[in-house]
Amino acid sequence: MSEQIDLFIIAAEPSADLHGSNLIEELLRMRPDLKIAAVAGPRMRKLPIQTMLPMESLEVMGFIDVFFALPRIFKIFFKLRKTILQLNPKAVICIDYPGFNLRLERSLRKKGYSGKLIHYICPTVWAWGKKRIPQMEKTLDLLLTLFPFEKKCFSTTSLSVEYVGHPLISKIPPFAATGSKKLLALFPGSREKEILRNFPLQLKAAKHLASKEKELQIAVSISHPKMQPLFRADLPLQFYPAEKTYELMKTARAAIATSGTVTLELALHNVPTVVNFAIRPLDCFIAQKIFRISLPFYCIVNIILGKEVYPEFFGPNLTEQSLTDATLRLWQDESMQRKIKDDCAYLRHLLGDGNPSLKAAKAILNLKPPSI
Repeated sequence: MSEQIDLFIIAAEPSADLHGSNLIEELLRMRPDLKIAAVAGPRMRKLPIQTMLPMESLEVMGFIDVFFALPRIFKIFFKLRKTILQLNPKAVICIDYPGFNLRLERSLRKKGYSGKLIHYICPTVWAWGKKRIPQMEKTLDLLLTLFPFEKKCFSTTSLSVEYVGHPLISKIPPFAATGSKKLLALFPGSREKEILRNFPLQLKAAKHLASKEKELQIAVSISHPKMQPLFRADLPLQFYPAEKTYELMKTARAAIATSGTVTLELALHNVPTVVNFAIRPLDCFIAQKIFRISLPFYCIVNIILGKEVYPEFFGPNLTEQSLTDATLRLWQDESMQRKIKDDCAYLRHLLGDGNPSLKAAKAILNLKPPSI
């Protein structure tokens, strides 16, 4: 590649691909001349950028899966570092994925990279990993955060931190729900292993509800058509591809969703939701005993609001019975549904307004001294 690359963007998971595509659209709207290369997902690959590596090469989940994928990840890490050093872009923007990206940023600095290093989406240092803060201060030029409480974590550092808000705010405007009162939506995740662990439990809860609600319709969000064979069921299912996810959210009365960005999307659509995340006992042990992750809530909606808005079930608390009971209650208790929708409206208020992706793009292009 002979031309100078202005920005190298790294997105290694579906949510990062979403944020990355929104960011690139705003950057190119402001500066159509920008030359952008990236580790890119399907959304980003539709934009006028150069894809150096597909996002799917880095997708793994769970501590054990990461362990077995380490040889492949290390190989990609060094190849990616070499590529960035050769291209010498004016700035590198790493989106989320802190276990990989923070190490890459630190390694680039040690190898002499002198361009700007920008981390978009704050690692959960407010939950665990507070030791990352000094290293981030030393390595990064700019940190862009999605939630207002995150900036306070860096108040005693010299790191430039900008709260830009969550891009979903501009993508999901307030609306009046007009959907079916008989539609239950299932969001089992985007990765194959994630689906295999979570969908069977979601399906069993949905089947139990169907035995009580004879006109119940069950719809499943699928991240890619190739995933559809994973959804075997002995009752009728409707399938919604990724590009119709929001259409499904607008028409659902309630949802069961695997924890992730999708829960925030559901909240912004005012959909009462039960949240689940199947984690293997060994992964659970590592998280709690080794990494000492212990939070009052794990669903981002509940974390932001500081209380349980969406019933959530993780690890040993996630069983067929617990998920079924919570789904039945959510479906049948209209007062509970109204309370959840009120909380979702307050969540939108907390996250502010405007165009967060535009704010992020401006913060990147306005870095001092000018380099992009």
